[in-house]
Amino acid sequence: MTWMIVLSIVIASAVKIILTCPPTSLVEWFLSEFEIHLKLNDNNDTITMNGIILEEQKKKQFIQSFNEAVFLERYYIFPGNENTFLQPKNNSLPLVIDTKRGKKSIKLFVYRYHDHVDVVKLCKKKIIAYGLQSEYLQNLE
Repeated sequence: MTWMIVLSIVIASAVKIILTCPPTSLVEWFLSEFEIHLKLNDNNDTITMNGIILEEQKKKQFIQSFNEAVFLERYYIFPGNENTFLQPKNNSLPLVIDTKRGKKSIKLFVYRYHDHVDVVKLCKKKIIAYGLQSEYLQNLE
């Protein structure tokens, strides 16, 4: 009888330790599921500007600047209001980034302004928009 009490205490303690101190890799995976601003990498990302794929050197500089950009704010998109973010009134052609995270295919539209950069992220039917600040991205030609 006492061995059952001891065993239940050991199991309860082990569960408590696992729940309060999860492994780092598990925490990183869990946080990345809710991350708004993706970190890009050179391998599987395609970046097009005005329908032309960026060359390697410019692509590397763009990815580095995009990853180091300062997150400003998230824009809330109300149902029926999606086209205002996908087709803004400034009539500039966006930079289009096609990437893949696991099985998910993600498309990013980057709209440049003189004081900030707007990013619209399409993942399946979900649209997320947010603003960034990066000197290189704002002045990219």
